[in-house]
Amino acid sequence: MVQRRKKHDSIHVNLNSEHNSGAHHNKNNSSLKHKFYSNKILRNIIIAVIGIAIIIPVVQWIRWEQTVSNLRNKQEQLVSRFDFNPGNIISDSQFFDDNAMSKDEVRNFIRKKGAKCTGKNCLKNAYFNTHTIPADSLCSKYQSVSKESSADIIYKSAKACHISQRVLLTMLQKEQHLVTDTDPSDFQYESAMGLDCPDDSHCNPRFAGFFKQVIGSARRYRYYLLHNDQYNYHPNTINTIQYSPNKSCGSSNVYIENKATALLYIYTPYQPNIESLKAGYGEGNSCSAYGNRNFSLIYSAWFGDPRK
Repeated sequence: MVQRRKKHDSIHVNLNSEHNSGAHHNKNNSSLKHKFYSNKILRNIIIAVIGIAIIIPVVQWIRWEQTVSNLRNKQEQLVSRFDFNPGNIISDSQFFDDNAMSKDEVRNFIRKKGAKCTGKNCLKNAYFNTHTIPADSLCSKYQSVSKESSADIIYKSAKACHISQRVLLTMLQKEQHLVTDTDPSDFQYESAMGLDCPDDSHCNPRFAGFFKQVIGSARRYRYYLLHNDQYNYHPNTINTIQYSPNKSCGSSNVYIENKATALLYIYTPYQPNIESLKAGYGEGNSCSAYGNRNFSLIYSAWFGDPRK
């Protein structure tokens, strides 16, 4: 005999089924809500991290720009007071202008500036043995001829290495006063540009002598230009530059504005202090350096504003 299910039993089963279904549904909702909020928190964290990653460089850039602006303003004040800018001693356009002077202009300039020199050792009367230097990554070929004049060597070295003849003439005067000296010595010719010439000793034999000094300096400038990353002074950034070989004399930050000024610091790694600038062509104090100051003074006197 088949037992009939009571109606209330059926209702009880259905109620339990509905209860279980509702509980399962609530559990799913809770899980979805938890996942939603977890994803929202993770998304907010990611946004915050990205925001910080963007903000920090922007803040650093703003600080950098402000520092550079302050330095450039300070350097311009030195121009107003002393006509010298430690970050822009000479412009690239002037330094690398190998058409600045013709050979005749170089010759006439040397004669004019050396008018008071009458001996055979005068720069305007001097002739030198030279040798051919093949073209390479630094300079084009220097073609030698027998017994070349100082003007020939200056002009041809400038053309070969794309350096201004005015720069080479200024360096000759800055280092050994050869352009205006009335009785230059053999040592002055040996160390004409100061290239690899210690203050208290003779020059490196590889670079000793007028021809080797002039062409060697022109080539050295090109080397500095092509291998700037090997040295401590760089354009378009802040550089710490000493006032003297004596570290105790201190240093200051300089924003070097161009390649030419960076090359001058590699060649002569000191800036003039205030006492040096106040002294003009004279002497400052025991912490004063004069090389780059004198370059600026001589160039300005002979050829005009070097920063144009």
